[in-house]
Amino acid sequence: METNQKEVLLSIQDLNVKFSLRGRELHVIRDVSLDIYKGESLAIVGESGSGKSVLMKNLIGLLDKNGWVDSGHIHYDGKDLAKYKDEDWMGIRGSHVAMVMQDPMTSLNPLRTIGWQICEALHYNQNMRGDAALQKAIEILHDVGIQDPETRHKQYPHEFSGGMRQRVVIAIAIACNPRLLICDEPTTALDVTIQAQILALLGDLREKYNLTMVYITHDLGVVANVADRIAVMYAGDIVEIGTCEEVFFNPRHPYTWALLSSLPQLGERKEELMSIKGTPPNLFMGVRGDAFAARNPLPLAVDFLHRPPYFHVSPTHKARTWLLDPRAPDLEPPSQIEKIKDI
Repeated sequence: METNQKEVLLSIQDLNVKFSLRGRELHVIRDVSLDIYKGESLAIVGESGSGKSVLMKNLIGLLDKNGWVDSGHIHYDGKDLAKYKDEDWMGIRGSHVAMVMQDPMTSLNPLRTIGWQICEALHYNQNMRGDAALQKAIEILHDVGIQDPETRHKQYPHEFSGGMRQRVVIAIAIACNPRLLICDEPTTALDVTIQAQILALLGDLREKYNLTMVYITHDLGVVANVADRIAVMYAGDIVEIGTCEEVFFNPRHPYTWALLSSLPQLGERKEELMSIKGTPPNLFMGVRGDAFAARNPLPLAVDFLHRPPYFHVSPTHKARTWLLDPRAPDLEPPSQIEKIKDI
């Protein structure tokens, strides 16, 4: 458990999640521990396939049928969610933990008006019906930036743009009145201008509805202005976690260095944009040592042999890398990292 004076809303401890694929076991989440603090905004970042969404799906009971919690605990409100069965999740999903998916069109029912879909969430999670539910739905639509909600609540999803549909999905999640809201790549399919609007909207809703928020994204640039803390995931493990300022301005894991160096904002005109060479490890084969070692341009010999423990940089900042061992050589981060302070 992490050392912090803030109140812990949910605590993940030594979580291991596996999947069965074609008769083989895939170890997707590898001994992850993470505290989520009440009222905070936490960003979980990493490449596609790093385990971000799988980790968060365990908090809402949406793990695929071929996946299971092999060991570990998810402590929430005096309960261990890691032990929950399908029928147990109805008391948690929505009313305690809600999730905004990355594709709003597949999250909405094309045969129902958006007002009906918001009212449904209000009925099941806040026991609101009839005119009271309708007026609350209109209020929430106004809160998420839908103009003329008195008219638009009667419309269907296909009558809305992509950005407006994403606002509707957020409205449905808000209608559940959750304590924890998970946003899975909420701006992926949107243009840059709409991305900024949606992120600003989520920040406003966090304050108004007293939400704890988790953002899942592969783009560090997206969360720079909205996250209190950032957890960097690689190959099913959290390799670095700290405050937003610590991760951006004092990153310590080579994978975090690589992610930050790949930001388009750091590119130089007429120069090739930095990219991370190679591919993530094959989790079917298991991982030995530091999972990033094979892609690290300057690995240590020990990286290929032993998994590093966490080394604390500060009370709120730690990284799983042998570079923080007192015996390690003093390696400087890539030159692009210094440029972050200027963007």
